[in-house]
Amino acid sequence: MSKKKKARNHRKNEITKGIFTTLEKEPQKTFNYKQIATKLGITDTNDRNQLIKRLGQLEKEDRIEETDRGKYKAVGSSTNMQIGKVDLTGRGNAYIVVEGMDDDVFVPQNRLNKAFHGDQVAVTVYKSKKGKKLEGEVTEIVERKKTEFVGILDLQKTFAFVRPTDFRMYTDFFVAKGNTMDAKDGDKVVVTFERWSDDDDSPIGKVTEVLGKPGEHQTEIHAILAEYGLPYEFPTEVERFADTLDTAIKEEEIAKRRDMRETLTFTIDPKDAKDFDDALSFKILENGNYEIGIHIADVSHYVRPDTILEDEAYERATSVYLVDRVVPMLPEVLSNNACSLRPNEEKYTFSAIFEMDRKNAGVKNQWFGRTVINSDQRFAYEEAQHIIETKKGDIPKDISIRDDAYSVSDIVVEATLEMDRLAKIMRNKRMQQGALSFDKVEVKFELDENNEPQGVYFKESKDANKMIEEFMLLANRKVAQFIGKQKPKKTFVYRVHDDPDQDKLMALNGIISRFGHKIDFKDKKSISTSLNQLLRDVKGKKEQNLVDTLTIRSMSKAIYTTDNIGHYGLGFDYYTHFTSPIRRYPDVMVHRLLQHYLDGGKSANAEEYEQKCKHSSDMEYLAVRAERDSIKYMQIKFMQDHQDEEFVGIISGVTEWGIYVEIIANKCEGMVRISDIKGDYYIFDEKEYAIVGERTGKTYQLGDEVVVMVKNTDLLKRHLDFSLIGKHKG
Repeated sequence: MSKKKKARNHRKNEITKGIFTTLEKEPQKTFNYKQIATKLGITDTNDRNQLIKRLGQLEKEDRIEETDRGKYKAVGSSTNMQIGKVDLTGRGNAYIVVEGMDDDVFVPQNRLNKAFHGDQVAVTVYKSKKGKKLEGEVTEIVERKKTEFVGILDLQKTFAFVRPTDFRMYTDFFVAKGNTMDAKDGDKVVVTFERWSDDDDSPIGKVTEVLGKPGEHQTEIHAILAEYGLPYEFPTEVERFADTLDTAIKEEEIAKRRDMRETLTFTIDPKDAKDFDDALSFKILENGNYEIGIHIADVSHYVRPDTILEDEAYERATSVYLVDRVVPMLPEVLSNNACSLRPNEEKYTFSAIFEMDRKNAGVKNQWFGRTVINSDQRFAYEEAQHIIETKKGDIPKDISIRDDAYSVSDIVVEATLEMDRLAKIMRNKRMQQGALSFDKVEVKFELDENNEPQGVYFKESKDANKMIEEFMLLANRKVAQFIGKQKPKKTFVYRVHDDPDQDKLMALNGIISRFGHKIDFKDKKSISTSLNQLLRDVKGKKEQNLVDTLTIRSMSKAIYTTDNIGHYGLGFDYYTHFTSPIRRYPDVMVHRLLQHYLDGGKSANAEEYEQKCKHSSDMEYLAVRAERDSIKYMQIKFMQDHQDEEFVGIISGVTEWGIYVEIIANKCEGMVRISDIKGDYYIFDEKEYAIVGERTGKTYQLGDEVVVMVKNTDLLKRHLDFSLIGKHKG
């Protein structure tokens, strides 16, 4: 583009913004071009002609209204300026999500004015005459969501371009030859956005990291982390600071704590776990009740405010669990050593200790505070499960985490069985009080030494997992209650889960009614009770996948906040996260606040903690997306070796461009493009979650079983394409 043409475009944009500014300031008035020109200070003949021409164009586009010949006003007097977040589609258009507005604002690509996905922008909003849909134009970029992007380097003789791999990025980056970090043509890199002036066709950037060759395992995993702005290593100064911490157990510190070293204590974790951040203790009291302790690594003893270790933990906010690795929130010296509750080692802990009655698992007394423990035993979930199932302490070699088979003492067996019994009572109470019960199945990969997937297996939650879960839930709930019920009200960090979306529940009810099910909308409890009954009723039936999928989609997202509204999914009025400070920053905040209030401190600054809660929720969301992307990447890698095989799958999603199918045998999900389905022209039916053949009436609906074959695997885009063979007849 020539400089003259760029200058004309720049002036055209200035005039357009000036028109809207003038009309929006006084939306009930009308203005002719002379009045607008005066307000904009236009005296040049060319600019005046440009103004007249632009007024005519905007009127034809229904963006302004000509009320009388040559007189213009804001459309329907509803034109206004809003601040919102850009949500870009794959086609380059966008919707601006404005808080408090029921409808999103549609912005075509030519009115984005250099905004990227996720940016916070000012948008001029107007209603189209042709419909109720809100449309708009970005007039200012308030804040860039991100400035680093992953892409492929296209190296030229004197310059380079970086083509972002994110399908929502509609432009490439221009990179000067000296700003490529000597990356080679075709390398996957991180490019940092520097500027995008009106004179430039593309934004200017510079390469700040060379990830490697596309398709290589390390390159792709690091690219996933980079896309979400997640680090994969600690800065040297943070590692150095952590290494200088005094992690020795001191007598003077023990004297300040409740000494639990003589109480029977053990940990139950995954077989391959490296950090153990929670332990359970068991003691029979003289009155016959049980004393159950939930002991959590005392991370806040080591991670102190106003240190670089604290800053790093806050920025990360969470550990990230990818398919082949964990990216920890804390350096290894803490996560795997000082704060890991390893057996036969004295450790500082923060504990919730409960006196519970044997019969009803009711809490008779509670105590919260800092402790010191010495874990007697480390169990894998499989070992604890074996004890629960056999009621014996003989651990066979095939599930042992030791080198051979071994026996567990009778008192440990008794403790495990009694705590399992108490946990089942507590779980039943939760279900009766309205908690929802989703049977989660985790997809895991068997990887060889080169991180190549050799197989897929499913990890299900059994009694041992549920036992640990119940006691962690108990600690989290009771800590939240303890602070939440205090008067006057004290600032605290809660984990909340809002009520489900009523419109989505109504849509779900409409679909499940075809299968003879229904939701009881009488009140909050009846909804949750009927949802649990629904999930039980559909188990093993044809519609199970459809119902499970839609029920989950109707749920709100759980977040951290200082504003307690309860946790719908768990059925709790008070809930927090207290039990995993090694991997979650909110738990560190909870420990600090709890100790502060135990010491008689005043209510903390709510605004400060709310900001930290929002950051923690945002980082958790990014970590979950990165985890899903890494699973998707490994699924595609796995399916590369199965291109000639037929698979039975469930339709897991339906869109206007195709259907998504999840293979039953391995949970790998791919897409069948609607244009590739032979024999008919298929139309998307949004209400029925289906595509329907125009000529034959043949329907493919969410939840249907179909047979598919791998058509294409794209590791770089992390996309899996299927060919549809037909409906499964089994």
